[in-house]
Amino acid sequence: MAAGAWSGATKVAAVIGHPVRHSRSPAIHNAAFAALRLDWAFVAFDVAPGAGGDAVKAMRTLGLAGLSVTMPHKGQAFAAVDRCSPEAEALGAVNCVVARGAELVGENTDGAGLVDSLRLDRGVDVSGMEVVVLGAGGAARAIVLALAGAGAARIGVANRSPARADRAAALAGPIGRVVAPEAASQATLVVNATPVGMGRGGALALDPRWLAPGQVVVDIVVDPLDTPLLQAARRRGATTVDGLGMLVHQAAHAFRHWTGEDPPVEVMAAAARARAG
Repeated sequence: MAAGAWSGATKVAAVIGHPVRHSRSPAIHNAAFAALRLDWAFVAFDVAPGAGGDAVKAMRTLGLAGLSVTMPHKGQAFAAVDRCSPEAEALGAVNCVVARGAELVGENTDGAGLVDSLRLDRGVDVSGMEVVVLGAGGAARAIVLALAGAGAARIGVANRSPARADRAAALAGPIGRVVAPEAASQATLVVNATPVGMGRGGALALDPRWLAPGQVVVDIVVDPLDTPLLQAARRRGATTVDGLGMLVHQAAHAFRHWTGEDPPVEVMAAAARARAG
């Protein structure tokens, strides 16, 4: 259904975050709805910090069919839903809410989005890989859990706070451990799940001396897409993966949860790339 043809019967999904004006989610999902001719629309709501739980509960009042949740509301969304998927329960964070009748179900699609991005877009199977994840926040924890489930051999978590790193590494079970950043030199997959590199500064999340040919280096930052870390990794001969694939594939999982339809991933990726330009 073309934009502008919406009616009172149109199903509405949304993203909540703060700030949210930069979000690519409306472009991604509306392109997908249009491609499948679904009578759906996707909008963005800037929700002030502390009000995320109220926004989730308002889904019932407003009749929203689905909700994407981004910073800083994932923890409050977890507390506001009626029940969670095993992944969201383990993480204590929700990035996708599905309305099933009167019940609100919390999902977390972040980690699956990264694994799908590597496997489907780049042909990278993480099974048996030695991994270092930089960061221990919500996205990092989701990535650790998903990589462990996908068969990584060992997962090291490097973070400035050892306690937070320990909690993140524990999600990988016996293959998880806390490491220093220089452990990246022994990894086959390095994932930056910190905001370092976001914006137009030149900050690096990792000393590039610890990177080498044969490694896959992922930076989940999406603004800019070509981060200083990725540029440095290419100069060292590593294969690089930007954050847009993870964004698209986690959205694809959300799309499937909401609509029950197979998502048109190529259409969603094209919309994300166009919005990035």
